[in-house]
Amino acid sequence: MTTTIPYTPAVEDRTSSLPLRLMLAPAGTAPALLDGAWWPRSRDLTAELPALTAVLDPLWGRITRVTVNPAFWPVIPRKVPVDGHVVGVGWFTAEQDPHKLLLLSYSVGRWDLLVIPPETGPATAARLMTEAADPLGTLTASALMNEAEQRRIAEETELSLVSVWDSEGGHGASLPTSRSPARAVIAQVPDTTKGI
Repeated sequence: MTTTIPYTPAVEDRTSSLPLRLMLAPAGTAPALLDGAWWPRSRDLTAELPALTAVLDPLWGRITRVTVNPAFWPVIPRKVPVDGHVVGVGWFTAEQDPHKLLLLSYSVGRWDLLVIPPETGPATAARLMTEAADPLGTLTASALMNEAEQRRIAEETELSLVSVWDSEGGHGASLPTSRSPARAVIAQVPDTTKGI
């Protein structure tokens, strides 16, 4: 199943009912390293998990437990009340990829989602969501995030170089006025084959 999520501005009214930003690998595909990607609007698990589980419970069975790496979550509650039940929340530092959310359903199984930081731009987030939901994907959550960071650095460097090029006159610039063009020196070279 694939869910396309529209971009919404970073500054939002949290009381409104906003669509969940989630993309999942197609149902029935072979297991991959990631089962999709989630782009939460904040780093508040208490506020973000209920909407996620509301969408996933009917698809994957009741989500009973979630684990995260505390690197990107400032507060990790022990339990989060969701629609009709409570989801236990745990954390692991060394054992779990910091960019991954692990979801468990006692009746069905386990799923791993890439967690895209809330401040990520929409183009980068869309690319990451597509890559994480690819059933043929071979990159871990951190590898996807590192690749996105390298791409961002390369794009910024290219924009910086273009900006410098343009500020210096770019391709159509004339020669600076302080330099004069080289002049050809023409002189007669004596013929040394004849005796002088």
